[in-house]
Amino acid sequence: MLKNLFKPRPGARVGDELYALAVNQARNAGFYTRLGVADQIDARFELYTLHVLLLVLRLRDENTPQGQDTAQALFDVYVSALDHALREEGVGDVAVGKKMRKLGEALYGRMAAYEKPLRDADEGGLVEALARNVYAEAEAEHAGDLARYALTTRAALAAQKFNDVLARPAWSEV
Repeated sequence: MLKNLFKPRPGARVGDELYALAVNQARNAGFYTRLGVADQIDARFELYTLHVLLLVLRLRDENTPQGQDTAQALFDVYVSALDHALREEGVGDVAVGKKMRKLGEALYGRMAAYEKPLRDADEGGLVEALARNVYAEAEAEHAGDLARYALTTRAALAAQKFNDVLARPAWSEV
């Protein structure tokens, strides 16, 4: 049992690398300049969550233990990064638990709101969820463009081989 506890986890490294790729794409200036996403913490959280979810869905769709483990590693790294960000913002140890709970609820809520329309290629449902969460308004001007980007990216990732996704995900043009 102790051998397994201290055994290196190769999946964690892959999770770190995939998370970095998702964050890099979510920071693409086009989201903020062309698609009108506000350059604020809440909107960046939404874009990070969307990109991590796009990768998690693709990895889970592989339907293999390696795909499931890699998706879980990516998700774990994302949650850890959120915890780290709170601590960097100066949130004390006592308050981190409460804030992480609220952040976790928001994260699961967003993933639930985006997953079904992404899986069903439901542009209307995705537009509604993105307008509400990313743009914080019901009739966001660029929510349709962002939804089409997400659905196009989902299709591009699905067309990629598993190892290609790990090395260089096929993000759509912003």
